[in-house]
Amino acid sequence: MAYDPNVPKSVSRRTFLVASGAIGVTSLAGCLSDNTGANTDNDSENGNSQLSGDIRISGSSTVYPIAQAISRQFQTDHSEVSFNLTRDGSSGGFTNVFIPGDSDINNASRPISEEEVQQCRDNGFEPVEFFIAQDALTVVVNNDNDWMDSITIETLKEIWSPDSAPKTWADVNSEWPDQPFDLYGPATTSGTFDYFTETVVGEEGKIRDDFEGTEEDDLIAQGIQGNKHAMGYLPFAYYTNNPDTVKALDLGQGSGNPVEPSLESAQNGNYPLARPLYFYANMNKLQDKKHLQEFIRFYVNQADEDFVANDIGYVPSSKKMVDDNVANLESGSNGEYKHN
Repeated sequence: MAYDPNVPKSVSRRTFLVASGAIGVTSLAGCLSDNTGANTDNDSENGNSQLSGDIRISGSSTVYPIAQAISRQFQTDHSEVSFNLTRDGSSGGFTNVFIPGDSDINNASRPISEEEVQQCRDNGFEPVEFFIAQDALTVVVNNDNDWMDSITIETLKEIWSPDSAPKTWADVNSEWPDQPFDLYGPATTSGTFDYFTETVVGEEGKIRDDFEGTEEDDLIAQGIQGNKHAMGYLPFAYYTNNPDTVKALDLGQGSGNPVEPSLESAQNGNYPLARPLYFYANMNKLQDKKHLQEFIRFYVNQADEDFVANDIGYVPSSKKMVDDNVANLESGSNGEYKHN
C-alpha cells in the first residue's frame, strides 16, 4: 500500500477510543507539507517544470490513499509543489474545510449533496466534480468467527438499525453465539457512514448509537481483530491492506446468491455495496492556480492506471470517466462549469 497508517497491529476498545480521539485533532495526518499559504505559482510560459505552490486536500479517508499516491507521483517532477492532505471524512471535509474555502480539493466517498452545492455557491464558488474510482464497501468480522461466511443486506439492517439493535448474535439467529455485538465503523463525519446508513439501514445518518466510529479505517480492522464477536465495515482497499487480520463476508440481497467483495464484482455492479468515489475542486481556486490545474490533469489521467487496483485496491477510472473528468477540468479552468 502507498500509505502508512503507523498504528499498532491490534487494539483494545480503550486503545481504539484513545487513538480515534487523537486522530481527530491531528490536522496534518499524512500531510506532505505543512504549508498553507497563498498560491506562489511561478510558472513560466515554457512548460510545467517551474510549477510551484501549495495544494490543500481535505475530506474522505476512503479516497485519501489515491490522492496521497498521485500527489507523491506528481512531486517527482514538480518538487516545488507542496501538499497538505488530511482525513476529515467526506462530510467533515465539506463542512469544516472545503465549503468555507480553506481547501482546494475535497475527497468524497459519496456525491456532494444539493445542500452542500448551495453552500459552496453561497460562499462564492462552484464545486467541480471528478468521478475517479469505484469501491466495494466490505463487511468484515473476526477471523475466529466460524458461524458465518456471508450475510444479507436485510440481516445487516437488523443488526445496525436503532429500531431493532439486537444485543447478542443469538438475538438475530438462535444458532449464533449468545454473545454481545462489538461493532466498528466510520465516524459520523464520513461519507462511508452516510452511504452505509442510507443503503443498508434505509436512512442517511440512522444507526444504533453503541458502535465505535473513527476516521481511521485501519483502526476498524484492528478493533475487529481484537474481539471474536466483532463486526464492522470499511473500504475494500483497507480490507486488502489487512487481509490476514479480519475475514470479509460475501454479501447477498433478498433471495440472490451472496457475492464476494472484489474489484470485479464492484466494476460489473453485482456486488450490493459497490459505490463511486469522487473528489471536488473549488472552481475559483482552479482558475487562479495553474499548479492546481496541472495536478488535477495529472490526477485524472493517472486514475485509470493499474496501480489504483494493484497497489491501492479500487476500480480504476474507465476511459469515459477520464474523458468526462478532463472535460470538467477544462470547463472549470475556464470558469464555465456548473454542477447539475
